[in-house]
Amino acid sequence: MKGCQQWGTALLLVGLTIFNALLGLNQEGKAEASVAALQKMMIVKSKVRRGGQMTELPAEQIVPGDIVVLEAGDRVPADGRIIRSATLEIGESALTGESAPVPKQVEPVDQADTPLGDRVDMAYMNTEVTQGAGDILVTATGMATEVGHISGMLQTTKLEQTPLTKQLNTLTNQIVIIAGVSLALSLALGYAHGNSLETLFLTGVAFAISAIPTGLPAVVTFLLATGTTALAKEGAIVKRLRSVETLGSTSAINSDKTGTLTLNQMTAVELVIPGQRYTISGGGYATVGQISRVGGKPNIDLEPYFLPMALASDAVARDGELVGDPTEGALVVLADKGGIDTVTTREEYPRVAELPFDAAYKLMATFHRMKGDDGREVIRCFVKGAPDQLLARSSHSLGAQQRIVPIDSVHSEFMSNNERLGKQGLRVMAVARRDFDPASFDPSGDLLSEVSDLTMLALVGIVDPPRPEAKASIAKAHSAGIQVRMITGDHAVTAIAEQLGIQGRAMTGADFAALSDEEALRQIDEIGVIARVTPEHKVRLIEVLKQAGKIVAMTGDGVNDAPALKKADIGVAMGITGTDVAKEAAVMILTDDNFATIIRAVENGRALYDNLMKYIRFQMGSLFAFILTFLGAALFNVLAGIPFEPLQVLWINFTIGIFLAIGLGLGNPTPGLMQRPPRKAGEQILPMRLAVRLVALGLMMAVSALGVIQYAVAGAQWGDTVARTMGVVTFSFATIFFALETNDELRSVFSREMLASRRLLQMCGWSLLATFLITAPDFMHKIFTTTDLTIGQWVICIAVASLVLWVAEIVKVFRRRAAKSTTPETVTESTAQMVA
Repeated sequence: MKGCQQWGTALLLVGLTIFNALLGLNQEGKAEASVAALQKMMIVKSKVRRGGQMTELPAEQIVPGDIVVLEAGDRVPADGRIIRSATLEIGESALTGESAPVPKQVEPVDQADTPLGDRVDMAYMNTEVTQGAGDILVTATGMATEVGHISGMLQTTKLEQTPLTKQLNTLTNQIVIIAGVSLALSLALGYAHGNSLETLFLTGVAFAISAIPTGLPAVVTFLLATGTTALAKEGAIVKRLRSVETLGSTSAINSDKTGTLTLNQMTAVELVIPGQRYTISGGGYATVGQISRVGGKPNIDLEPYFLPMALASDAVARDGELVGDPTEGALVVLADKGGIDTVTTREEYPRVAELPFDAAYKLMATFHRMKGDDGREVIRCFVKGAPDQLLARSSHSLGAQQRIVPIDSVHSEFMSNNERLGKQGLRVMAVARRDFDPASFDPSGDLLSEVSDLTMLALVGIVDPPRPEAKASIAKAHSAGIQVRMITGDHAVTAIAEQLGIQGRAMTGADFAALSDEEALRQIDEIGVIARVTPEHKVRLIEVLKQAGKIVAMTGDGVNDAPALKKADIGVAMGITGTDVAKEAAVMILTDDNFATIIRAVENGRALYDNLMKYIRFQMGSLFAFILTFLGAALFNVLAGIPFEPLQVLWINFTIGIFLAIGLGLGNPTPGLMQRPPRKAGEQILPMRLAVRLVALGLMMAVSALGVIQYAVAGAQWGDTVARTMGVVTFSFATIFFALETNDELRSVFSREMLASRRLLQMCGWSLLATFLITAPDFMHKIFTTTDLTIGQWVICIAVASLVLWVAEIVKVFRRRAAKSTTPETVTESTAQMVA
C-alpha cells in the first residue's frame, strides 16, 4: 500500500509539473509580425515611365531614376522627388502623424534638415494620394526609404521584460535559495537524528513539495487572464498577459493627439466678420449646434458668408459621417448649422467653372450663375483659402451692416484676428466672392487671373476638438501620479494641450533631439508637448523616460509609431485608425481609439496588481509556514521530521491554497488606488520589512501545527495518524485565518467592511469544506493517510490555529495607530478610510 501511494505521489507530481509547464507557455499570439506586416504593405503596383515607355510594375521592381505617375487613390510605391503637381495632396498621417493631407509642390524645399512632415517637394512610400495628380522621380526604394528605415528600427528594437516578470523572476530565485538551504538543513538534522534513508527521502519529497509554490504559475496566469478579459470588455485588447499588470505601474503616458486625445473630426469653432465674432457649438461632422454672437451684437443675415463654404467645397457631411477633405467638412457643417442645405444649394447653383486648390496659390474657386445683389443675373465666384492669399487678392469687404467697404478699412482687423486664432492652435480659413458679367465671362479662360479684386467675407477658426472625456481622464491620470504628454506630427498645439489640462511646455522634435542626454534627463519632467516628431524622436523620448525610472506607455496608429510602440513598456495601438504594423508592434489595442480607455486600463491594472500582491503575500507567508514547520519537525524530530505526507501537502496547496488565492486575487481591490503614486520601476515584490512580517506570521502557523502534532503524539498519545491529521487541520485553519488577515493590511478582519469581500468569504467556505473532506470519508483516509477526528480534537485544532489571527490583529492595531499619526499629505485615501 505504501509503495502504491508513493507511485501515485510521483505520478501526480509529474502531472502537476506538466500542467504548470503548459500553462506557462507563451500563448500570446503570433511571433513578432511587425516587419511581415510592413512587407505586406509594400505589395503595390504602379504606373511607371521608364525609357520613354509607360508600364505597370510591382513596387519591388521599381528602381531609383524611374518616374512614377500618381493619381488620387494611389499608394506611393517609393520615395521620390515631386516633378509634376496638379493640385496633388498626399495623406502622410501613417508616416508623420500629420492629421491633414499635405499639398505637394514642385519647388524644392531649401533647408536640408527640414522635418519629414514639411518636405512638401517629396512623396514617401506607403502614403496615400488623396487629391489631384502628379509625377515623382524615384530616389529610394525598399529598405532605403523612410518606411524601410522604420522597418530597420523595428528589427533592432528588442522586447524587454515587464516589471512583473522581472519581479517574479527575482522572487523565484529567492524561493529557490530559501528552499534549497532549508531542505539541506532539514535533511542534515534528520540524518543527525539517525533517520533511515527511506525516511530522509520521503522528508525531502514532502519538503520540496511544500517549499516550492507549485500553484504560483497557475494562479498568476489565471489572474492575468481574468484581467485581460475584463480589459477586453472595456475596449482594450491586451496581447501579452503580463502586460496587464504593467499598466498598473505606468508612470508616463505619451499620447498621440489626433483621434486619441481629439475626435479626429475638424470642427469650425469661431466665425469672424468685420465688426463681429461668433462662436459655434457642437463637435464633429454632426450638423447640430448653435452659432452665438460674442458681446451681444445685433443679428444680421449670415447667409452671404455661408454660401462660399457650401459651394466652394466638394466634401459631403451626412449623418455625422464625412466624405471628402476634413477642412472642407468643417466649413460645410458650419454652413449647415447656419441654415444652408448644402445638397439643395449645390443643386440650385451648379458650377459653371472651377479652379481646383493648388499649394502654389493656396485657394479654391468655383463659379455659379445666380442673382446678384441688385437682382440681375451674374456669374458669382466663391473662393476659400489661406487668409493671407485672399486678403492680398481682395479690394473690398462685406461689413457687418451688409455694406461693401474698402479692404484697407478692415485689413488690420482681419490680420489681427487671423493671428489671434492661429495662436489658439486653430487652422484659419478665409472666404471671399466676386461677381462677373455673364456676357464677358469665359469659363475656359485663365481663371486664376480672375480671382482678384475680391470682396473679403469672413475668417473661420477650425480645430480638431478634444474628446469630451479626455480632459477628465487626464486629470484622473495626474491624480494618480501619471504624467501625460502629447506627441504629435502637427505643429505645436499648446492651446489644445491647455484645454486638455496637459502640463509642461511645448517644443519641437528637432529641439528635443538637440538636447544632450543629461539635458533631456534634467528637463523631461517639464516637457508636456512635443510636436513635429520623427520615429527617432519618439524612441529617444521613451529611452530618456526609462532612464528617469519611469514605466512608459506609448500610443500610436501609424507606421512611424511602430518602433516607439515596441520600445515602450506598454505600446498602445489604435484599433480603428491604426495600421497593421502599429497593431503588431503594440501589446495593447484600443477598440475605440479613446484615451479614456487607457486610463480605465491603468486603473484595472492597479487593481489587478493590488490583488496579485495580496495573493503573493499569502503565498509567501504560507511558504514560510511550510518551511518552518518542516525545519521545526527536523530540529525537534517530530514524527521523524515528516509532519505532513507529500499528498497532504499537495492537498493543502491545490485545494485550500488555490481557493484562497482566487478569493484574494479576484476580490475587491483596495479603495483609493488611483489616488496613489505609481509604483517605482525597481520596487521589490518582497521588501525586507514585509518579508520579516511574513516570516513571523509563518512562524506562528508552524508553531501551531507542530504544537498540536506534538501534543497528539506525546501528550494525548493518539498515534501518528491522528497527529498528522490534526496537524493538517490546524495548518489548514491557520492558512484560512492568514488569508483573511492578508486581504487588508490595516483593516480588522472583524470590521463590517469584511462582509463586502464576498468572493473571499465564499472561497473560505470552500476551503473549510476541503479541510473537512480530507478527514471525513474513508476513501480519503486511504489516499491521504488521515483519519476521523473527534469534536474535541477539532476544537483544539481551530483554537490553536487562531494564534496567527490574534497576532495579526495586534500588529494591525499598532499599524493603524502609526497610520493615524501620519501627516495628511502622506496618508493615502485608502489609509484614511481604514483609519476612520
